[in-house]
Amino acid sequence: MVAEKQGEGRSRGKPQRIADEIRAMIVSGRLGEGDLLGREPELVERFGVSRPSLREALRILEADGLITVLRGVHGGVIAHRPDQRMTARTGSLVLRARNVSLADAFEARALLEPLAVRAIAARRHRRTAIAELRALVDRQEETIEDLERFAVANARFHERLVALGGNRTLAVVVEMLNEIVVRSIAAVGDTGDGAGSPATRRLGLRSQRRLVELLEAGDPAAEGYWREHMTAVGRVMLGQEASRVVDLLVRDA
Repeated sequence: MVAEKQGEGRSRGKPQRIADEIRAMIVSGRLGEGDLLGREPELVERFGVSRPSLREALRILEADGLITVLRGVHGGVIAHRPDQRMTARTGSLVLRARNVSLADAFEARALLEPLAVRAIAARRHRRTAIAELRALVDRQEETIEDLERFAVANARFHERLVALGGNRTLAVVVEMLNEIVVRSIAAVGDTGDGAGSPATRRLGLRSQRRLVELLEAGDPAAEGYWREHMTAVGRVMLGQEASRVVDLLVRDA
């Protein structure tokens, strides 16, 4: 009886073992975004398990967003690298369960970005970082009449601003918060001309250019300046949706 239960336990553990092994391959970089892991018959042989055990392992990984299983003659298991969309899905579930508002999530982002600004301003060798940020502002200027392209360029500026601060964990957290806020707002509809007009975008770019000037000078005031800017942006960006609870389930885009 005991041996039988132990056998069942080992059988149930096979899918998790396979899932853990494949997950490690993806996270370590041995499998890149879009790489083909293999097809079902190949994977059954490779891992030495039954089809049901393999399929259960693949279901675990699909639920985590780490693979896509394509059916058919040209199908197979496609790997996906973890990104901010993946962390945003998980993070939004936790925030929604705790009734966290969009305003609260944006405030967290507004508190964290200035920390990266402080780090850049305090760095002695920051010329390359300044040049990159200035180029990213220019890129936004080029796309200012196209809301969709501008949104992509603007998100890139914010992502790189935090990344250039040097703390990789902070960069991941801010990417997640940005993804949650932007997608949550998009999911409940257009925020109106105030947030999307070219005039408002130009105001934002003037603030970014001023930030770059402060960073270039190594001015400690850059941190406070950016905190005020982010607070103002939050009021415009969120509008009447500020009190809405974070929820990406209304549209999983």
